[in-house]
Amino acid sequence: MSRISSRFTELRKDGMGALICYIMGGYPSIDFTVKLIPFLANCGADIIEVGIPFSDPIADGRSIQNASAKALASGATPTKVIDAIAEARKEAEVPVLTMTYFNIIYKLGVDNFLHYAARHGVDGVIVPDLPVDEAIEFCEKAKGKGVDTVFLASPTTTEDRLQRVVRLSTGFVYLVSLLGVTGARREVSSRAFELIKRVKVHTKGRLPLAVGFGISKPEHVAQLIRSGADGVVVGSALIDLMEGSTGDRIIDNLAIFVTSMKKAAKRDA
Repeated sequence: MSRISSRFTELRKDGMGALICYIMGGYPSIDFTVKLIPFLANCGADIIEVGIPFSDPIADGRSIQNASAKALASGATPTKVIDAIAEARKEAEVPVLTMTYFNIIYKLGVDNFLHYAARHGVDGVIVPDLPVDEAIEFCEKAKGKGVDTVFLASPTTTEDRLQRVVRLSTGFVYLVSLLGVTGARREVSSRAFELIKRVKVHTKGRLPLAVGFGISKPEHVAQLIRSGADGVVVGSALIDLMEGSTGDRIIDNLAIFVTSMKKAAKRDA
């Protein structure tokens, strides 16, 4: 069982949903990323998703696009981000995924990327622009390295495609709560709750479901966990907090926010 799967199993036994925190690797610096991973884990993050900055992040909204551009400008590279994950592992055993686009993997070479990621403590990978129809070889190679593959399902995903997403996903299935790109929203889309019900028919409890895109408040977390999600992904809201603060205030704001989001993840909340 992978570190990601084990974490979901442990949380389920404790009556909790998973809080998955997304950060942009190299934003605002690589050194900060090294410190941020164990810090978020200590605040209550159950799994950390680390974005590898890319020049054309088509699935992401303004907040993450800006963070990606700043990370690239500061000199962040795929290998530096993965090195940062390895360094952070000295302080925390929290499961870590990378989120990146296939251009980056293709440039490095699929085998080289997966080997480097696995050797440096990466537990899983999300590649939003890799179609499930073309992902079988990638998934086989990732499985050989012990790296989970997480695929996305959206409200418009067809039943046939949904079956393939579930079949190829390991660790969990990432449910996109709305139509559009990432970014904090005031309310959870009703489509998110409908999607949870749809996908559960296919997973039958065998594979956890985590909902992302637009999650920004403790009440969002509580609503989704009560509706059957096994976890939630929070990203843009974290980036916005970092962008709007400086110095020690960044740390204080993140601690308050992550702690409140984790408290809301109780299944009986």
